[in-house]
Amino acid sequence: MNFRMNATTLKRLGLLAVSLSVAAFLSLVAAHAQGPGGQNGQGNADDEPHLDGWNRVVPDTPLSKNPAPAPVHDIFGTWEPAAGWRNGVQASGPANFPKDGKHAEVPYTPEGEQVWKTHKYGDGFGSYDLLEVNDPFEKCDPIGFPRVDLHDLRAVEIVQAPKKVNVIYENDQVYRTIWTDGRDFPKITEPRWYGYSVGKWTDDYTFVVDTVGMDDRSWIDNVGRPHTADLKVQEIFHRVNHDILELTVTITDPKYYTKPWNALDKYPMRLQSDSFDIREMVCSESEAETYMKEIAEEAEQQKKNGQK
Repeated sequence: MNFRMNATTLKRLGLLAVSLSVAAFLSLVAAHAQGPGGQNGQGNADDEPHLDGWNRVVPDTPLSKNPAPAPVHDIFGTWEPAAGWRNGVQASGPANFPKDGKHAEVPYTPEGEQVWKTHKYGDGFGSYDLLEVNDPFEKCDPIGFPRVDLHDLRAVEIVQAPKKVNVIYENDQVYRTIWTDGRDFPKITEPRWYGYSVGKWTDDYTFVVDTVGMDDRSWIDNVGRPHTADLKVQEIFHRVNHDILELTVTITDPKYYTKPWNALDKYPMRLQSDSFDIREMVCSESEAETYMKEIAEEAEQQKKNGQK
């Protein structure tokens, strides 16, 4: 099942018509989406088989104790979180900075924190009632970058060409182009949901990507951390060996954060079979509209009835 908070997800969970309070509803969905175990408390769900896009069961093959060496200048392949295929469902924020009341907060400036408080998210610790949620992704706006790395990181297919690298994500069925032909960023950048990316190999096994020009309507993560148009994101893809690729994501935005912060730090991804088919995981505006109508009406009715 693809955990995208829209009407399709909720119908599959059988939750659209139940008479739960809003708080109980959100808690149940968040708990189910997170699942037991794994980094940030999000691993594989016991009742959900791991299937690829052709509905074939993906075997839970243990990682080799003696993997083959990493190939040179090569991150090609389909990758999933090494700790479990749903470990990248980071409903409470990215692995290094989950919003759970236990970990340190990101280093906001006063302005950044003020803007963050206007972002009403619907999942996890400190989430808001359904009728208050203003998450652009739940309205079927594009997930944007870097949130596509930091919200619901599922299967990722990386394709290398002579002048560019394409990264194709299961989440929202989108792709990014990372140029490797030596170009610099354009002097005038029209804001884009996924920004402008350039990359280079800094050694045989490390590919470094810098991205700028992100549309500031997007959120950095699932708990609404904001960014300005001056956001800069650096990704480091480090090929440890044949089976493991580590991803580090660093956020730099001086107006909203007092210093750069690592949202992911050497987050391990494992190589899947070359026959693995990425599942479809998209937002349908018509289904999102149905979701808002049916759930919002249910919540309003419960409010009128004095239910908590």
